[in-house]
Amino acid sequence: MISFIWSPGNRLPAGTGGSENYTVGQVRELNRRGIAAQVVTVGLGSADGRDDFTDVPFRSLATLAAVSDLDGTVVFVNEPHPVATRHPAYLILHNPPPIRDRYRAFATDGTRDRVLIATSRYAAALWSDFLDVDVATIRVVHPFAEPHFAREPRRASPTGQTRILFAGRLSPEKGIYTLLETLHVDVIDRDASLTFTATTAGSDKPQGRIIEKLLAAHPGIDVVPACKSPARMAALMAAHDVVVMPSNSQYWHETFGIVAIEAQHAGCRVVASNDGGLPETDCGAVVLVEPDNAEALAWGIRAAVGQGPPTAAARQLASAMYTVAESVDTLLDVLAGPLPVPPAVILRQLEELAMVPAREAGERAPA
Repeated sequence: MISFIWSPGNRLPAGTGGSENYTVGQVRELNRRGIAAQVVTVGLGSADGRDDFTDVPFRSLATLAAVSDLDGTVVFVNEPHPVATRHPAYLILHNPPPIRDRYRAFATDGTRDRVLIATSRYAAALWSDFLDVDVATIRVVHPFAEPHFAREPRRASPTGQTRILFAGRLSPEKGIYTLLETLHVDVIDRDASLTFTATTAGSDKPQGRIIEKLLAAHPGIDVVPACKSPARMAALMAAHDVVVMPSNSQYWHETFGIVAIEAQHAGCRVVASNDGGLPETDCGAVVLVEPDNAEALAWGIRAAVGQGPPTAAARQLASAMYTVAESVDTLLDVLAGPLPVPPAVILRQLEELAMVPAREAGERAPA
């Protein structure tokens, strides 16, 4: 059994972000292959989000300490809780390292004896610097687009119209405020051929509810309900031409950007910030722009519109990249491979070496 430990005390929400899609998709694909896997939640009982994922096995534990009793492979998602496990445990680092001191100690201590997995080469380097460990000890298992995105038929746009979608969470780090600024840049603000849509993903959180109201009041953007399944999100993307990802780079760096590959599999062009792991998502249809720059985003949208829709052949080529099968193959290789030496072991060995008495002056080394 492979158990993915979701953030304790938090339900697994549907349709709100990459770490959720990644976790559920991995579990779904593992079970599809006959490999037992489950999502493990803590402290919520059956009210842990499982109702939105009826095809995915869930298990709820009363306390975090109960993780110690799980047999098989334990994979922590995002949060490096220092709880003992029966076998060496893994940690998938979906988020960038914390910037505030009160979280830095938690992140450092909790990763000391875990086998670390990053979601991009960028994220591996970022965490390597943060933890002061060899980047080779952090394995990379890329996110993926579910098969629905490549299979979904495209919806033709009205003549002369370009449909633009913001499909990220309604939170500042996803660049929603940059998009709002862009709507008023003269490069696009008087162009009636451009239509903008955002979903309510993330509106279950306080800041998301505020942002949803801002969008609802804006005459230049439509708001549609969040999509809680890959099939529904694929259908929404296939009804749009360009997906924008103006991720904030001031205090947040997107470690990968699963929305970008989902959009390209669905036949969209993507305009994304040239920051973090987003450049790694390029399947042939990404336009990179300066982050936190409304003018740059506006011109990026212009560039994407000017390129026209990807051809059927280009979409097929994009859909062969970052597949769930490839991602799970890589994960299984990591789980089956030799374990890298965790940072805690390296530190302990260095401390032991430092305790070895120095040779007396003139003492010869043994032959």
